[in-house]
Amino acid sequence: MYLKSMTLKGFKSFASPTTLKFEPGITCVVGPNGSGKSNVVDALSWVMGEQGAKSLRGGKMEDVIFAGTSGRAPLGRAEVSVTIDNTDGALPIDFTEVTISRTLFRNGQSDYQINGESARLLDIQELLSDSGIGREMHVIVGQGQLDAILTANPEERRGFIEEAAGILKHRKRKEKALRKLESMQGNMSRVQDLTSELRRQLRPLGKQAEVARKAAVIQADVRDAKLRILADDLISFRSTLTSEVADETALRQRRSEVEQELDRLRNREVELDRLAAIEGPQLVAAQDNYYNLTAQREKLRGTQNLASERARFLAEEAEEARSTGRDPDALEAEAKTLRNEELVLQNSVDKSRNELNAASGTLAELEGRLKIEEDRIAAAQRAIADYREGTARQEGHIKSLQSRIDGSNSEIARLESALGEANTRVDEAKREFARLESEVAGLDAGELGLDADFEKAKSALNQSRSQVDKLKEELARVEREKSAAEAKVDALRQATLHKDGSGALLTNTRGIEVRGSVASLISVEPGWEKAVSAALGSLANALVVHDATHAISALSFLKSESAGSAELLFVDGIDFHESSQQDNVGTSLLSKVSSSTLNAVLPRLLANFVAAIWLDAGAQVVVQHLDHRLLKLLR
Repeated sequence: MYLKSMTLKGFKSFASPTTLKFEPGITCVVGPNGSGKSNVVDALSWVMGEQGAKSLRGGKMEDVIFAGTSGRAPLGRAEVSVTIDNTDGALPIDFTEVTISRTLFRNGQSDYQINGESARLLDIQELLSDSGIGREMHVIVGQGQLDAILTANPEERRGFIEEAAGILKHRKRKEKALRKLESMQGNMSRVQDLTSELRRQLRPLGKQAEVARKAAVIQADVRDAKLRILADDLISFRSTLTSEVADETALRQRRSEVEQELDRLRNREVELDRLAAIEGPQLVAAQDNYYNLTAQREKLRGTQNLASERARFLAEEAEEARSTGRDPDALEAEAKTLRNEELVLQNSVDKSRNELNAASGTLAELEGRLKIEEDRIAAAQRAIADYREGTARQEGHIKSLQSRIDGSNSEIARLESALGEANTRVDEAKREFARLESEVAGLDAGELGLDADFEKAKSALNQSRSQVDKLKEELARVEREKSAAEAKVDALRQATLHKDGSGALLTNTRGIEVRGSVASLISVEPGWEKAVSAALGSLANALVVHDATHAISALSFLKSESAGSAELLFVDGIDFHESSQQDNVGTSLLSKVSSSTLNAVLPRLLANFVAAIWLDAGAQVVVQHLDHRLLKLLR
């Protein structure tokens, strides 16, 4: 077994992939100082699992990644692979060549591989330890290690001897096993405590489970009883619905019969109206004839009475004539004439009486027929009214039956829904009972649940910490924005405290060109608002005009209008020479402000201002440049 080759990529000074091939025997690596000879040994130690950055001559593990040069950018990872010839089977693995690789990224993540397959650091250490070439074995003798062996105390020398003899790996395994045993003993103690506590809780839980079981049985019985009642109600409602449907069918049939009878009566009423229209004139004629005959009878009766009176008068006259001596023959002739007239009148009366009796009979017959027809019409009208009333009652009954049918359907739907809900509750109760049984049965393994709860709590704690960090960052950002807003508010407050002629100038109508205030025409980098506000002072509210002529016109305007005073700044005609650069102590405020309008004025306003975090540094600038003014920047 021997080291066959080693490939370095991004490890320390080896930016490009570099492969070193070795042959059996001794291989010497020579070169001037700083050429990377020690980096080869460090790479071999690192790929074998070295975890100490100081052993690799670095401050932290990320220092092994190529950091870059003036002509080459830094890399994001370091990778070292060694290939060992295992023809003699010294390594306990079924390969004639074994390639061990280690990769480190800048985020601290490491990756180990054996023959291209991912592996753990422990796997590599045990594989190499079994063959006596591990990271902590005597195969790598670093700088100063010989002196450490010569100056070692007896315990340290014993460690070197054990390492050379191959005992170190077994001692480490023993220590690892002892640590596992101690951890297992602690876990066993915890399990015993949990078991005793759970056993103490099992008795009341068992009682509660028994009560829950009995409650579940009672609830199941109650649900069964309710379901049976609901089923009986459902059957009753269905039978009622069937009966109501049959009644509705019978009523519909009766309604059809009544409608047919009503149609027949209506047809009869129409026929009677037609007959009344036909026989009405005859009835009127008979009544007129009856009235005429009655009048004639009365007339004849008067004539008869008159004739009787005349006969009686003639008889009296005859007696008087006999007594007075009138001619009897003349009187007899006159009497005969009167008797003939009386006979004629009697015949006429008899004839009129007969006609009157015939007319009375006809009138009585017609009145009887009329009364019969009137009775039939009244009966038909009563039948129609009764039919309409019966129809209304039948329609009301039908509507009532329809409402009862709809109510029965709604009740059936409600009962079916209640039955489904009851079945659902039964299923839920069965699942809840099974869950309770599984919880009671799982009490013996409660420590697993506690471990899971601990992991959940730990994960929640980590999430809370990350949220706290995010909130802190957000708070810092809000505080920065608050500082900027406070600086703007202070500038506006200072502008409102002093009533001057700025407003009058901004709204003037005399052609004076006012471009605005200094604060409105500059742009300041975030975080530097307070420093710029302190440096400008009252000039932040000064109005900017084109040149000196406009400035004089503005002052004349303010004086003539009695509008107060204003600070003016004109931008044209200014020649400014920038002062020498200070010795990189503090920050020039001029570099933090920009304005397209005030490019010629800003150097004059801010060139002699610097901002320093520490007062000592700022004082040094003031001493070196007496024309500079200091702003202590507190951030």
